[in-house]
Amino acid sequence: MKARVFVSAPLPGPALAGLAGRAEVVVGQTRLGLEDPAFARAADSFDAVVTLLTDRVDEARLGRAARLKVVANVAVGVDNVDLEACAARGVVVTNTPGVLTEATADLAFGLLLCAARRVCEGDRLVREGGFTGWSPTMLLGARVHGKALGIVGLGRIGQAVARRARGFGMHVLYAQPRPLAEGLARALGATHVSTKTLFAESDFVSLHCPLTPETRGLVGGALLASMKPGSVLVNTARGACIDEAALARSLVSGPLGAAGLDVFEDEPKVLPELVLRPNVVLTPHIGSADRETREKMASMAADNVMAVLEGREPPNRVR
Repeated sequence: MKARVFVSAPLPGPALAGLAGRAEVVVGQTRLGLEDPAFARAADSFDAVVTLLTDRVDEARLGRAARLKVVANVAVGVDNVDLEACAARGVVVTNTPGVLTEATADLAFGLLLCAARRVCEGDRLVREGGFTGWSPTMLLGARVHGKALGIVGLGRIGQAVARRARGFGMHVLYAQPRPLAEGLARALGATHVSTKTLFAESDFVSLHCPLTPETRGLVGGALLASMKPGSVLVNTARGACIDEAALARSLVSGPLGAAGLDVFEDEPKVLPELVLRPNVVLTPHIGSADRETREKMASMAADNVMAVLEGREPPNRVR
């Protein structure tokens, strides 16, 4: 008898076809995920679930899935999964690290450049017929080259952003509980500082920390008020790391000059005050959204599922 696998939504690439050759696969509807009736009415028949960051895997849901052996999250972060509840039930949790590093770093640096140089404002100006000719004072932005970039969380993605920053001659500050090995920090041109110092001394700040109790609401009124006038904040980590109401106030009255946001505190909702601000670049959580990366993430999740179902150690066990 084949194992049964529920996949939260259609995924790009051939991974699901390969999985279907080895297990009975049920694919949920986009944006319904584990709320799909196909899962709800037969939760106790599935041996594995392939989840997205929008799927909440909690004690109540686990209680309805008695046969479940593995939760394969198609993401690096697993803040949507109750790890303790899974451990108590002997359910393995896996993720997809590494593969999305460069794609997310690309977008983070793209948001930084767009926000600093007012690219989206310029695009709107041209499309709306407001460009009537060149002017030496039109859409003056912030210089990027040679400035200080603060990175909160210098893991894989943070390090990839630091490598890009070196190409722009930027000095990198980073904050995290433990400093990197000295050789790696030197190779990245990165200096370990406190979070408070990072926000006060950086011209640009980019968030790459996981969402934890310590980082939830980390960027609030106090840190925002300490930033340099005209500085830029970028977030491709998790939206709840920022107090969006405080961010909106800082974008209106300063000192923050602009922001680039790919994630939001209450996705898919976006604070209306942020939508209305011309000095905010907004993207719909597309940090890993290049085709090759998303296909590889799906493949990794499928490999993790089959490893557990076949009694092998999964390549990317979280717990």
